[in-house]
Amino acid sequence: MSRMIFVNLPVADLEASMAFYKSMGFENNARFTDDTAACMVWSEAISVMLHTHAKWRQFTSRPIPPVTSSEVMLALSCDSREAVDAMNEAAAANGGTADINPVQDPGFMYNRSLADPDGHIWEAVWMDPAAIPADDQTN
Repeated sequence: MSRMIFVNLPVADLEASMAFYKSMGFENNARFTDDTAACMVWSEAISVMLHTHAKWRQFTSRPIPPVTSSEVMLALSCDSREAVDAMNEAAAANGGTADINPVQDPGFMYNRSLADPDGHIWEAVWMDPAAIPADDQTN
């Protein structure tokens, strides 16, 4: 089995969160979806598991962070600058918040940050590794 990542997130409204992630390009894997959780697939290696608060509490007794917190920022690679912009536009139109941080555009990379309806922070990123200035490359 290849290495994969499953990002697990607590959500207040499962249906609304599924619609939000679908608008950004995720696909639902119905095989791992029910009325308490949904598997939203970004790629062969990356899936996001959305859990109702009740379901989330079956996995941990730690408190669910408030919408205003920043526990992590998850970055998703996009195929182009336009795809980064489209993801942010989809976020804003589907219950999320676009551009929660300043847009980053150093030329070889372009990224914009957004928050889902529950305040989970995502960053849409496009990068052209061939355009990275030689003095900025690390070994």
